[in-house]
Amino acid sequence: MRLFHTSDWHLGQSLHGQERDFEHACFLEWLLGQLHLRQPDALLIAGDVFDTVNPPVKAQERLYDFIVRAHEQQPKLDIVMIAGNHDSGSRIELPAPLMRRLRTHALGRVHWLDDGQLDVERLLIPLTNARGKVTAWCLALPFLRPAEVTGLQLGDDYLQGITRVHQQLIAAAQARQRKDQALIAISHAHMAGGAVSEDSERSLIIGNAEALPAKLFDKAISYVALGHLHKPQKVNREERIRYSGSPIPLSFAEVNYPHQVLEVTFDGAALASVEARPVPRAVPLQRIGPAPLDEVLTQLADLPVVDLLDDPNRQPWLEVRVVLNEPQPDLRQQIETALHEKAVRLIRIGAEYAGRTADDEGPAFVELAQMTPQDLFSRAWAQAYGDPADEQTLADFALLLQDVQHEEEQP
Repeated sequence: MRLFHTSDWHLGQSLHGQERDFEHACFLEWLLGQLHLRQPDALLIAGDVFDTVNPPVKAQERLYDFIVRAHEQQPKLDIVMIAGNHDSGSRIELPAPLMRRLRTHALGRVHWLDDGQLDVERLLIPLTNARGKVTAWCLALPFLRPAEVTGLQLGDDYLQGITRVHQQLIAAAQARQRKDQALIAISHAHMAGGAVSEDSERSLIIGNAEALPAKLFDKAISYVALGHLHKPQKVNREERIRYSGSPIPLSFAEVNYPHQVLEVTFDGAALASVEARPVPRAVPLQRIGPAPLDEVLTQLADLPVVDLLDDPNRQPWLEVRVVLNEPQPDLRQQIETALHEKAVRLIRIGAEYAGRTADDEGPAFVELAQMTPQDLFSRAWAQAYGDPADEQTLADFALLLQDVQHEEEQP
């Protein structure tokens, strides 16, 4: 038994207002090629398929076109897809009856029966090998929202509700499991100890439960295919519990992440190996700075010029970070001029001011009664920009102060 584990596609995402559709199209084309080359028995997509609960039409077309093409080239491939915290569970499940004809199982939420028991039938999916034999059971655990695991009959404890779901689903899977059949869980959650990227993963703090314990997954589970964290990693150093990570960098904080799909192989019910399949980066993300403006402009001048034979869709996205010691009203104009005919696409300029750092020495307290408005302005300027205000700036402040004082004197 062999499967592919991927997650966090975030179809429809934009980066500082720029669409990523070309990059997603390249990834999905590459993934189709890998499916054809490696011929896995199953493909697990562990949530955050879309970037928002109301994804653009183009993003939905990308997903469904991929599923159809994957089925056409590999009719016996099982696909299991769950909703993540970015997804709408209802939207993920909406075309489920149609997708089942393509051997694709879409799970967006959990349901409870009238007797208070979890509806496990819809969450347990048999996975077959090339000969049509059931070689594994997939336990599908979409992102669990409080409304799904708490309530009048279920209680108000969110973590207890999540624990109940895991326990009942694992027990049901073990009851169906036969010799040499693996139990494989697919889940979208933040597990304790996972490394989070700086600015592209939403916090999952719900009911005081920010991260879930790995002990939720009984040792009977041979492999846990996780989604939510964009950096590929093991949980608690366990080979069997892994985040595949996102296939493309979703922010500049993820530039150095190893984006990949995991190929997981089983020997009967036992996990045999996990191998990373690196995803080629269709569009680089490039950062310049933080550095003083003159250094930044020099680096921009060294960038390659546009080659008319190159595909403009593959030009790097560029973030420029400048350290300033005084305001630069024409900062954007200077940077855009330096980038004229350069083979990059500027999407963000970040300005940082070289003010006083925490290590700078200075008086701990200031007696405000002994300071004039000019003194306070000079101190604030130096702290913000690192250098003292020049004579013209002080003169401009004096004029503004005079106007304010004049208005205050009016009856």
